[in-house]
Amino acid sequence: MSRTEAETVETHGGTRQDGGQTDGEVEILTPRDVPLGGPRAMTVRRTLPQRSRTLIGAWCFADHYGPDDVARTGGMRVPPHPHTGLQTVSWLFSGEIEHRDSLGSHAVVRPGELNLMTGGHGISHSEFSTARTSVLHGVQLWVALPAEHRHTARDFRHHVPEPVRTDGAEIRVFLGELAGSVSPVPVFSPLLGAEIALAPHASVTLAVDPAFEHGLLVDQGDVRLAGTVLRPAELGYVRPGHGALTLRNESAGPALTVLLGGTPFEEEIVMWWNFVGRSHDDIVRARRDWEDASDRFGVVEGCPADRLPAPALPHATIRPRRNPSR
Repeated sequence: MSRTEAETVETHGGTRQDGGQTDGEVEILTPRDVPLGGPRAMTVRRTLPQRSRTLIGAWCFADHYGPDDVARTGGMRVPPHPHTGLQTVSWLFSGEIEHRDSLGSHAVVRPGELNLMTGGHGISHSEFSTARTSVLHGVQLWVALPAEHRHTARDFRHHVPEPVRTDGAEIRVFLGELAGSVSPVPVFSPLLGAEIALAPHASVTLAVDPAFEHGLLVDQGDVRLAGTVLRPAELGYVRPGHGALTLRNESAGPALTVLLGGTPFEEEIVMWWNFVGRSHDDIVRARRDWEDASDRFGVVEGCPADRLPAPALPHATIRPRRNPSR
């Protein structure tokens, strides 16, 4: 998915004014609506990054969308666009997305199946909801690569995790380890990514790595996390130091969540458009390489749409950012 707006950029000319609120042990992050562009723009709810929190572990970007009636919205239509310095994680609750990239990968993202693409030094890809999709619903997530790996070779992985059922919960671990399930997909820093579905009024306590910070994104239902009730579309952040997390569905219907985690990512990053770098010059160079159609990003074969042009750079130096001091 292409990051189409510049609101999340910090420059020496000013910063955004959004932020989260704290409720006991949980910091509640609320999303903002972002149109992906076009006359029938698909709107997503963007939770990361924001001023109060840039990252959760190495997770640096979270878009949450749907359920969207594709006949009304037009679905997802994102032509070829570039990425650097990150991995993209596609996870669906309903619908299908056709993925093509400059490695030659051609895959369909389906509910309960992980598609992970490593941008590293540079990759390009396209994403279109399929003709079979009537309702599109899911999350698009980015992982920042550590400095020593941010120029790694492009890569693409597909994985279908087996569900784990316990205490009224159904858990699908797509990255990392949880509830005895281990994802085989390689990552470049300690990470956790899992879908957790809860039956009505069910409660589950999960052992987690106390070195991790965690974020729980609620898709459906009201879910209590560490004593705080999170509403749909909210993300609850929990600092490191917890060896277990208890989730309780406070709703009379089913609840659906995505749990993200990782060790605190201490590096400063620069995020602009679809690039993650370490300096303003990194971004300028990546943008120039994309506009010049250099070999750095390759070519997406078989996509019927023209590639996306890069937006204009801001008239200021893009400033590195990190999480606030703990």
